[in-house]
Order: sequence, then C-alpha cells, then structure tokens
Amino acid sequence: MIRSRFFLRIELVFVLAVILVAIVQLASAQQKQVVWSADQKPIADQIHGLRGLPDDVRAGTTKDLALKIRKLPATENKLRLAVGLAGLSTEGDFGHDTLQEVATTLAETLRERPLPWAERKDGEGGSQASSAREPAYAYMELATLVRYERVAGPGEFDNDDGQYRAALTRLEADDRKREHLDFNLKDLSGKSWALSGLRGKVVLVNFWATWCPPCRKEMPDLETLYGRFGSKGFVVLGISDEEAAKVEPFIRERKISFPVLLDPGRIVNDAFVVEGIPKSFVYDREGKLVAQSIDMRTQKQFLEMLGKAGLE
Repeated sequence: MIRSRFFLRIELVFVLAVILVAIVQLASAQQKQVVWSADQKPIADQIHGLRGLPDDVRAGTTKDLALKIRKLPATENKLRLAVGLAGLSTEGDFGHDTLQEVATTLAETLRERPLPWAERKDGEGGSQASSAREPAYAYMELATLVRYERVAGPGEFDNDDGQYRAALTRLEADDRKREHLDFNLKDLSGKSWALSGLRGKVVLVNFWATWCPPCRKEMPDLETLYGRFGSKGFVVLGISDEEAAKVEPFIRERKISFPVLLDPGRIVNDAFVVEGIPKSFVYDREGKLVAQSIDMRTQKQFLEMLGKAGLE
C-alpha cells in the first residue's frame, strides 16, 4: 500500500510537470513577436494606423498598400499583411477599385504561398472525411470579398486543394441559414422581440459590441436612419453578446433610441454565423432577407441596403 502511494505521487508530480511545461510553451508562443523586414515594417505600420485616417485619405492609402504588398517577396509575412489589409478594407465605403486591388493582392499572395486546411473548431457538418477541416482563414477572407463586396473572383486555384471553392460554398450555406431564421430576445427594458413578429416592417438586424470601433462609428448613422424611417415601418434591432451592465451605460450615453437586444449566450450570434462584427442584415416586409453587410457601413451604404427592401 505504501509502495502504491509512492508511485502514485511520482505519477502526479510527472503529470503536473508536463502541464507546467505545456503552459510555459503556450505562453512563449503567444508572446512571440512577428519580425518584419525593412520593406515590410513601413507597410505594417501604415496598416496599423489606417483607422486613424480620414475616410477619403484611407481609401487611397488602402489601394496604395495593396499595390505595395503585391511587390513583396512571397513570405509568411506578406500573407499576414495581405490578410490584415483585407480585414480593414471593408470598414466603410472606400470604392470598388480599392476593394478590387485588395482582393487581387490577397489572391495572388495565396497563389504564391498556399495554406493548408485548418482544423474545424466545432467538428460539425460535412462528411466524416471532411468534417475535421475547413478552409484556412485567408481563403474565407477572399471568398467573403468576392461574394459580398462584388469584386472579381480569382478563378480556380491550382494548388489550394479546393479551399477557395469550399469557402464560397460555406458562405452560400450560411446565407441559406439566415434566410429562414427567427429569434426571441429581450431588450434593455426587458421587452421581448421576435423577428417573426415584425412582418409588415422593414427590419435591420445589426450585430455589434461596445468594444468594437467600426460598430461605434456606424451607430450614429443607424440612429439617424431609425429616426428618419421609423414612422414608415422601419425597425433597427441592435444585438450585443455583452452583459447589460456594459451595454446599458454605453447606449444611454450615446442616446441610442432603437431597441438594443441582449444575447450573452451568443445563441442568436451563432445562428446567424456571426464570426466578426459589425454585421447587418435587412429583411423586407415579407420577412425576406434582401441585403447584408459584412462590416461597417456608411449612411449611404445603409440607404442602398434599405432600398432593396423598398424603403426610400
């Protein structure tokens, strides 16, 4: 009995040591800094500062950065820059030409340096052979630009093992889910709102959070449109996955009058496949999904979306 306890303690010490080593390795990996070369660093710095630029300056700078990235040697850092720029290029209205250059740069960089499939996080969907993997994030970013920003697609890749096509297929499936969704959430005052209960109205569902700069930037435009079209049967439903203690003072300070619903368990976020914010979906008076945005929109862009629901 004494001998068994001794070996049990040895085993426990060994397991704890393994866990400690794993924690140290994980912390070290998280702290590892990306090392930029002399020609990459200025581009990385400019991308980091894009949100601080006026929109008209930002449009030209974004296009220029896309062209500069395209000229870099094919490295992992080049792909980092191309993906980072793509993620910021949709925060507003910077022009179709700018978005096309960004998408072309990302596509060419992926041709130069294709990525392996990523492991599926949720393990759901697909056949047994394919359920453990999904397209790498860079292919999803490119497919998103093509599908939702209407830029020209890159055609087929020779060496991506079908990832770009799979990314487009996944986006199509996500849209089919959103076409027939319903939900029931409570707003900050405790009132329940169901999407199905708003038939006869034009509804804009906006996913956002207090910590999200693009969300905060577009919110005044949503408030303006709500005030302008509310009497014509227009409803904005802002949905946040944060707690009321964070959301309520934020909304009160900014004098937002449209309903703000709470989804702290992310049930509705997950149903809409919201993996980045802000995102907006417009439903017409028959409850049909007629427009959506993958990022921040300007008031002009929101008006174009509402026009598809017959609201002008």
